[in-house]
Amino acid sequence: MPDLRIAVIGAGRIAQAAHLPALARADGVRLVALSDPSPVLAERVASRYEVTGYRSTDELLAHPGLEAVIIAVPDRLHLPLATRALRAGKHVLVEKPLADTVADGEKLRDLAAETGLHLQVGAMKRYDPGVQYAAEAVRNTIGRVLSATIWYRVMGRLRPTTEATLFPPRIVDENVLVGEAAYKADRRRYLLTTHGAHVLDGLRFLLGDPTRISAQASSHGGDHTWHGVANLSDGGLASFEISADVHAEWSEGADIYGEKGHVKLRTHFPFTLRAGDVEVFDEETCTTARPVFGDTNAYERQIEGFARAIRLELPDSPSADDGVAALKLIAAVAESAAANGAGVRL
Repeated sequence: MPDLRIAVIGAGRIAQAAHLPALARADGVRLVALSDPSPVLAERVASRYEVTGYRSTDELLAHPGLEAVIIAVPDRLHLPLATRALRAGKHVLVEKPLADTVADGEKLRDLAAETGLHLQVGAMKRYDPGVQYAAEAVRNTIGRVLSATIWYRVMGRLRPTTEATLFPPRIVDENVLVGEAAYKADRRRYLLTTHGAHVLDGLRFLLGDPTRISAQASSHGGDHTWHGVANLSDGGLASFEISADVHAEWSEGADIYGEKGHVKLRTHFPFTLRAGDVEVFDEETCTTARPVFGDTNAYERQIEGFARAIRLELPDSPSADDGVAALKLIAAVAESAAANGAGVRL
């Protein structure tokens, strides 16, 4: 298959730390351009990757031979930029969450269906081979789930120094940082949307669609946590936790107990590019499987999956429908927490 000619819209933190390095390594794709309204980022990041840099999204969308874009910008810009890309005939991989609100996500989903173009959501944890192995075991090995616990705890003071160790040298425009800080002032909403997108999409990927959500929230200064319970369609219960920040090491994972066994999943700070550690206990044989993986860069695998879906006309994963479903779960957690844990039916 010919390489998919792809560009990146947005040259900030997530683009530099994840998408651009992954594009440089991924099979089946070729980075041809990037854009950012910041002249510092547009020029210097493009120069690093030896591609054309634009300050205008419209100019980027007119780049010769361009087939697809990765949208790596703040949530509030997903709807307008993805809309422009789809209307320009480009396939889109948009960073999670799909959009800023459920209504915006539904607009993008409907537009993708109207245009017939691919719209994939950047919930890259679905491409962690450990997570994929765990999901297959839930479906095929352990039987109907009775009890599950899923958690996602973002480290506080350790995060900046950890990122400084793992990230490639980063080009920064201080004016952009100042502007973004103003939009992140509602920290509680920002954290639930940003991190809840991972947890709640992961819950669906592992366990299916819940029928009801109840949740409560607590805060201390700038630290926030949400604890909740999801009723599963087969009658089981899943508890979940979203915490940012915790003053400890990164902690993320799941324990899932079914009629025939147990899945233990421990995932890592994503920029380590390390596959999740997974164990599957099969009660019938009294054996535990602990697979070891070689190909572990979830961002790279995500881009390769996007390219395959386009070239082979395969379904997107996560799809626009998945993106809307995750937004609905985020909204349900916020609604329930505001009502002191009242259940929200889905």
